[in-house]
Amino acid sequence: MPGDETLRVKVTTRSSRPRVEQEDDGGYRVYVSTAPEKGKANTQVLKALARHLGVPRSALEITGGLTSRDKTIRLTL
Repeated sequence: MPGDETLRVKVTTRSSRPRVEQEDDGGYRVYVSTAPEKGKANTQVLKALARHLGVPRSALEITGGLTSRDKTIRLTL
């Protein structure tokens, strides 16, 4: 789709301090404090990434790696 961008994200759960860092390869590393249970970590990843990018949460969708720490996220502009 035009205006869509694909983001590569590595997730670290149970972090003491939630944050987002940009990697040298252009991807992102997202640290969240929640455990990977029942989608809670995925929700926190999307919230943190949306805040970091300055976009609404609804502009982000996990398209790959739903149960993996390596995720593919679509950003719809």
